[in-house]
Amino acid sequence: MAGTPGIPGTPRVLRAMNDRAALDLLLEHGTLSRTRIGKLTGLSKPTASQLLARLEAAGLVLATGTTAGRPGPNAQLYSVNPAAAYVAGLDVNTERIRAAVADITGRTVGTFRLPTTGRRAGSAVEQVVAALDGAVKAAGLSRADLQRVVIGTPGAFDPSTGRLRYASHLPGWHSAALLEELAAALPMPLEYDNDVNLAAVAEQRIGAARGHEDFVLLWNQEGLGAAIIIGGRLHRGWTGGAGEVGFLPVPGTALVRNVTKANNGGFQDLAGCNAVIKTARELGIEVPAGTQADAAAELLATAAARHEAAEAAGEAGVADEAGAAGAPAGDPYAELLARSATGTAVGLASLVAVLDPELIVLSGDVAVSGGEPLRALIQAELADLAVPRPRLVLGTVQTHPVLTGALESALATTRDEVFDTSR
Repeated sequence: MAGTPGIPGTPRVLRAMNDRAALDLLLEHGTLSRTRIGKLTGLSKPTASQLLARLEAAGLVLATGTTAGRPGPNAQLYSVNPAAAYVAGLDVNTERIRAAVADITGRTVGTFRLPTTGRRAGSAVEQVVAALDGAVKAAGLSRADLQRVVIGTPGAFDPSTGRLRYASHLPGWHSAALLEELAAALPMPLEYDNDVNLAAVAEQRIGAARGHEDFVLLWNQEGLGAAIIIGGRLHRGWTGGAGEVGFLPVPGTALVRNVTKANNGGFQDLAGCNAVIKTARELGIEVPAGTQADAAAELLATAAARHEAAEAAGEAGVADEAGAAGAPAGDPYAELLARSATGTAVGLASLVAVLDPELIVLSGDVAVSGGEPLRALIQAELADLAVPRPRLVLGTVQTHPVLTGALESALATTRDEVFDTSR
């Protein structure tokens, strides 16, 4: 009975707890000596030595070198064995599938990008397999080396039907048998999540929301969406559709009915990439070539740069609580920035009234391209429109946030499994 796994206080469980604490410290610090691990965990030198010997025998840690340049004998250094497990993440949109493989330490060891524009609509499974195999090959591994795969897509898979909802623009992903076909093609732990939820996971684990239990991430790229974190956990809703705020009816836009068929309307038309482009044309600003998301991001980046240049030159005022823009009068880019801020704040006011989050994180290329000028204007507008006044910040995971979140999600679950030495 004393050695039974899962019984609190037994030697086996206590050893497992110490093992996990040491492994987490090694992940955080990279390399540590036995003495340093003992000090950080409160373990005696003999116990720390036994712990490291146990983890080394289990293939979880490696002796990686010795300290140098200090008085006395050199100390052996240890680190987590990166080959203890590997995970993969995939980020799917209408134009491509981006895949990556990471080792258990979180280091990315292989990436692959598969363009999907123009491919036949029914090849979603083949596309996923091809993208995954490309990343696995780039890592010098095989599929059998993967412990888990997490796939991020627009919309969400309805748990009652298995069908992808809220993403009618993603061809080939709406078959009722799709999840079964993917499971058959990739017989390994396979998880799916909304792309915006995964961007929030990335910000929560390694980005601007680290240490926050209640926050909202507003995503603005090809579409508008939100991720809602309550008590440190993602809130997905009954059908997985929590956060599909692009369809949210808001003042300033026409009331659209049957929004799933129209696939537009509401908040998207007020603050999405299409709204930025429409406003730019109304103001006589030339719209750059490229996708709507790329063009909108470039427009807002230009507007923000002009704002900062004018402010630096002393020609701009400081945004006050009423949201007055610091930019030369008559500048169409300043007006573009101001209208984008107002549109975003109008939609956020509804979310804030219901959720009262501690923090709002702006993410996605369109949202972050406006930089600090746009963020400050949204913050000021939101203060006028909502009673709660959460802090508004720019996301800091700006390179492939969805893919990063997929890897972080896969790593969290895999570490819990691989680092559990009580079994």
